[in-house]
Amino acid sequence: MTWLMYMVLGAFAGTLAGLFGVGGGLIIVPVLIFSFNLQGIGGDLVAHMAVGTSLATIMFTSLSAIHTHHGRRAIDWPLAAMLSAGIVIGVWLGGYTADKMSGLALQRVIGLFAWLMAAQMLFNLMPKGSGRLPGKPVQAAIGGVIGWASGIFGIGGGSLTVPFLSWCSVPMQRAVAVSSACGFPIALVGALSYVVHGLDQNMPDEAWGYVYLPALIGISVASMPFARVGAILAHKLPAAVLKRAFAVFLLLVGAKFLFFPA
Repeated sequence: MTWLMYMVLGAFAGTLAGLFGVGGGLIIVPVLIFSFNLQGIGGDLVAHMAVGTSLATIMFTSLSAIHTHHGRRAIDWPLAAMLSAGIVIGVWLGGYTADKMSGLALQRVIGLFAWLMAAQMLFNLMPKGSGRLPGKPVQAAIGGVIGWASGIFGIGGGSLTVPFLSWCSVPMQRAVAVSSACGFPIALVGALSYVVHGLDQNMPDEAWGYVYLPALIGISVASMPFARVGAILAHKLPAAVLKRAFAVFLLLVGAKFLFFPA
């Protein structure tokens, strides 16, 4: 029943991710926190398990996105590699930072991030292309910041990478493709960070560190095919209404974690 439950959650998360055009982490993390609380597992570390497991699931979904963008020759690999050089360091430190936070603090930080993303969606707060790409050392440093934040919030980094590249006047299609390419190193190194930093914690038998295996497998198996279902539905439903609906969802999630954390 546990495996079936997480497959259902994966189908739900995948459908919403495809429907709203956002990375699965923004959906998977809050859903996992709720489900772990219902199961009574994780205790004060329920948020850590949710973030670590979310990053692990993104490893699989990001490969599909990379394959699609690479097939269309849309990925600027030198740019993606330079950002990833900083990302792998930043996301490891993000896992370390989260490990040092209490479960209550981590939930509130996630709640604040959910509110920021809701505001971005409601008011379309995308920076205008007023700059240009900085030099390679600065690209790597910014990648480090993106990786660090992604490691704390359990996301693939798209909500941070795309706005940065857009501000640097990178065309949107290229920005999204580069962001997708950066999603895999974020997920891989982030998941490893959460495995290592959670090894000394009292975790359930089915967990590797902070990564809960039944949730990882169930969500990964179901989320990829259902993301396609969500993408099909997205073309049949009004985009503006969908965007507002997901922003309201994030506002509610943020309020829950900020004011009523588990």
